[in-house]
Amino acid sequence: MLDKSKRYLIVGLGLLGGKYALELTRAGFTVDGINRSETHLQYALDHGYIRSGKTRDFEDLIQGADHIIFGLYPTTLLAWFRQYGHLLKPGCIFTDVSGVKTGLVEPIQQMCPPGVEFIASHPMAGRETSSVEHAAEVNFAPANFIITPTTQNTPRAIVWITELAEVLGFEHISTLTPAEHDRMIGYVSQLCHAIAVSLMCANDNSALCEYTGDSFRDLTRIARINETMWSELFLWNRENLIAEIDQFDEALGQLRQALASGDRAGLEEMFRLSTRRRAAFDKKQPD
Repeated sequence: MLDKSKRYLIVGLGLLGGKYALELTRAGFTVDGINRSETHLQYALDHGYIRSGKTRDFEDLIQGADHIIFGLYPTTLLAWFRQYGHLLKPGCIFTDVSGVKTGLVEPIQQMCPPGVEFIASHPMAGRETSSVEHAAEVNFAPANFIITPTTQNTPRAIVWITELAEVLGFEHISTLTPAEHDRMIGYVSQLCHAIAVSLMCANDNSALCEYTGDSFRDLTRIARINETMWSELFLWNRENLIAEIDQFDEALGQLRQALASGDRAGLEEMFRLSTRRRAAFDKKQPD
């Protein structure tokens, strides 16, 4: 299991970074934090998520960390590492929480100082809320944790990230290449958000709350969206997302054609296929 004498540093105390800090501290690890917002940093300190933290002049925290978790957007993470990456000490293994990997993992691995290793990962446990104030609401147990190693990664780093996921409480841990991850995330996450946003933008629906049902609420739950983060994730993964939108558009067009031609048999076949696939999906979900 993870060595509790090792010092952990969380860079970016947002929703997921805050949850990592909380769970690691609860498990008995020494956790420090770096955050841009003084208010959010103080919240983490006041609630015991971290032992200490800084918003600036934090070079000593970087140099003293055995492991670092980056809770930053991809563009911010690249910029941060270009400026401060040289400060990571030999033996440091670090990871991220980014929702896209292609274009991020390879450049950072190339910038790593000698003896420093980046093993990328993605905790699929986001919520509509954000910031460290909501971190305690996140439940890692039913969420998927995806490790995205490359040929540059060592068995030691893969063992560390796997044990970290277990300490954090994830019950389902899987491994994909960065490219496989981004193709998958384009469908199961980004396309879903694109559909929800489009549904909300297609109609001025401010009065719908007076008479809508569960279908609309369920479909649009994720339309309450962090515009800064999701616009960045969409653009970083644009080729995969566009391909998934095209595939969805084809399926929606098939349904539209069945409606236009009065093809009840065609509609029923689509509904049966949808039901079978959802049933198969439900069987594979953890209890």
